[in-house]
Amino acid sequence: MTKVDVGGEIVVPPRRMLRVSPPLAWLTVTPFTLWAVARLAGLDAAGAGVALMTGTPYVAAASTVAVLAALAGRRRAVIVTAIATTAALAAVVLPRAIGTAPTATSATGPVLRILTANLFYGVGDAEAVVGLVRRLKPDVLSTQELTPAAVEALDDAGLGRLLPYRHLEDAPGASGSGVYSRHPLTRLPDFAPEGSHNMPRARIALPSGPPVEIVDVHTLSPVVRDVALWAADLAALPSASPGVVRVLAGDFNASLDHAALRAVLARGYVDAAGATGNGLAATWPANRRFPPLITIDHVLYDRRAVAVDTGVHAVPGSDHRAFFAEIRLPGRL
Repeated sequence: MTKVDVGGEIVVPPRRMLRVSPPLAWLTVTPFTLWAVARLAGLDAAGAGVALMTGTPYVAAASTVAVLAALAGRRRAVIVTAIATTAALAAVVLPRAIGTAPTATSATGPVLRILTANLFYGVGDAEAVVGLVRRLKPDVLSTQELTPAAVEALDDAGLGRLLPYRHLEDAPGASGSGVYSRHPLTRLPDFAPEGSHNMPRARIALPSGPPVEIVDVHTLSPVVRDVALWAADLAALPSASPGVVRVLAGDFNASLDHAALRAVLARGYVDAAGATGNGLAATWPANRRFPPLITIDHVLYDRRAVAVDTGVHAVPGSDHRAFFAEIRLPGRL
């Protein structure tokens, strides 16, 4: 800054504030506003909108730039619109990083530990998965993209000694899935729509507490030609039920910014990661030169339970991080 001496008095020229033309300010703010409207209204059920909506946390952060542009435009309408847009996006994203206070006063039962891992066409490192089982001591392991070769590799690594009970629907490629359990389980009828990935479910007999049903979730990927099938997979997931504590665990191929997943939550579930303030921990794509970008692996639990802790864990060879959750069950139903 240059100081000017005028008649013995030093005069500092006033700072020039950055100014943006009103049209440019509106041009900057409008895309964020449209995104917020689409997110709040659930307008993501078709075409590229499904994939794009997973970027909402990043759009929410970037929307602060629009607020600065609006302030520089010095027009009340654009400033109000920009602030409202950022506030709306923050309202749907920030709770995942903050967590929620437990509200289920009935959650006085045992803790159920759940680990879910997508094995990427069966090539995820079996030794690493079994190492996680040894360290985290889950009661249940939910696997997706479980191939016959992966079943053999997991057994060779010692999984059967740690989780001796199983309900497997392994298959070549991406369609196979399987539930491994520390406790006895009973197989239950399939529910997945025809043409979907296998999604086995089983009832676990815990030493104490109410009956627990585990659903191994793996929806189809919502690429353009399969968006309707992906939505049908999510819609087919069983709702929470009064007579059992139901847990949905796996690769949903959906984030909390998808209306279809929020509709599942509305049927009696809570997202474990979001409840514990870990909802922005990305799980896909893993093992790349860049970190994972989006959160599509979840554990959803009955509202009568409470999430105690969650975490994500690397699985070499897989394009997903494994997700772990501890859930305190209700003492009785």
